[in-house]
Amino acid sequence: MNEKKKAALAFIDETAAVYQTIADQIWENPELSLMEFKSAALYCEELEKLGFTVTKGLCGIETAFCGSYGHGAPVIGILGEFDALSSLSQAAGETEPSPLIPGGAGHGCGHNLLGAGSLAAAAAVKHYLETSGRSGTVIFYGCPGEEGGSGKAYMAREGLWKQLDAALSWHPGDVNQVETGTNNSCIQVLYNFSGVAAHAAGDPHNGRSALDAVELMNIGVQFLREHMTDDCRIHYAITDAGGVSPNVVQAKASVLYMVRANKVADSVALQKRVDDIARGAALMTGTSFKRVFIDGTAELLPNFTLEDVLYRNMAEIGVPTYSKEEKAFAAELKKSFPPEKGLPGVGARADTAIAAKVREWSENGTRPVNDFLAPLYHGTLFTPGSTDVGDVSWLTPTAQINTATWPSGIPGHSWQVVACGKSSMAHKAMLYAAKSLAGAAIDLLEDAALLGKAKAEFAEKAASGYVCPIEDGAVPIAL
Repeated sequence: MNEKKKAALAFIDETAAVYQTIADQIWENPELSLMEFKSAALYCEELEKLGFTVTKGLCGIETAFCGSYGHGAPVIGILGEFDALSSLSQAAGETEPSPLIPGGAGHGCGHNLLGAGSLAAAAAVKHYLETSGRSGTVIFYGCPGEEGGSGKAYMAREGLWKQLDAALSWHPGDVNQVETGTNNSCIQVLYNFSGVAAHAAGDPHNGRSALDAVELMNIGVQFLREHMTDDCRIHYAITDAGGVSPNVVQAKASVLYMVRANKVADSVALQKRVDDIARGAALMTGTSFKRVFIDGTAELLPNFTLEDVLYRNMAEIGVPTYSKEEKAFAAELKKSFPPEKGLPGVGARADTAIAAKVREWSENGTRPVNDFLAPLYHGTLFTPGSTDVGDVSWLTPTAQINTATWPSGIPGHSWQVVACGKSSMAHKAMLYAAKSLAGAAIDLLEDAALLGKAKAEFAEKAASGYVCPIEDGAVPIAL
């Protein structure tokens, strides 16, 4: 590691309080997807203070923005997220469920840390460009709506990510590792059924129940499940059951569907079958419906070259160390969730040699904090979740890492994650991620051959072309 790179990473430590404060402020003001107005304003203000050129309202999305610094190529993008989840309000530092606001939102996926850590990385790369005089550009992207809204996918539809030579990201988790493999694409559609209200006892024959249509649609989809491939998933939520009066034929009812398959084309085909079931339900009940496209994401396209670069930096920087108090908090919080059934990390699920090492280091999954770096694993291992980082990965070489911001075995989207969101343990892991991303970005700025290798790998893997899951004319909708 040369002196300029060392100084850039040291800059993160010198300014750590700035990013910890941002992470905590966003934790304290959780905002749902596409409604992150306070968070976006906070980031834009800080980017301007840091000397970035800020662009707001990217691709027509109110809470999307970017901050750019430098000149010329290569252009490295660092992705940030900041949306929260509904019904996950929780007091910080507590080891039992303690909602701050009953039914309120909370950062159950650690996005308060994700955005702040990525900003710290971008600031460190800016410091490097300033002090080295090297040509290159770093862009921090504020990406809204990852939990529902697919901000990056809407940006991908506009071709935004094509301007980058590479994109780097991270996500909070319970293990320090380089992510690899692929996952499910995803499409969300809302079906708003309309019927005719009537007295359910005195005049039922004149009523046309929208709720009947929703229920029949759901039954139809249950039968569809037998006739789709193993990688597919279909989920639904009744968002409007038509009211609470059973003696009224419900004139309005709505159901939100999420359709997943490994490949976007397969999700599109499966979505059409769900649409047909909605038409059948409307026909059976004499109702009508309005179909509202919400969002969609593509599957991830891994880039092993970038994964190597990230791993080397994670190993050279070294994982954080934790105090007795931090380990005790993690151990107590870990008790609130059933014991782990598997080993942490993607590599342990796919490689027996890696699994043996992880089993030893994690004490067979019983260690309160996974304070080690999981061995590097490259592969196309499939996981059933979805992320709009996949859409970025089809337009530019992309890779991402995880760091252990919460205890081992704690699942994402849980109150336990929210409880960890302002902890010193989480802050340490956030800064570890920031340094790792910054270090990888600097390596790409310094080594044209390395970046060329990543781009060549991307060109080969993405040769089939990007299939955008966002329908023509669709606009981001906050649910």
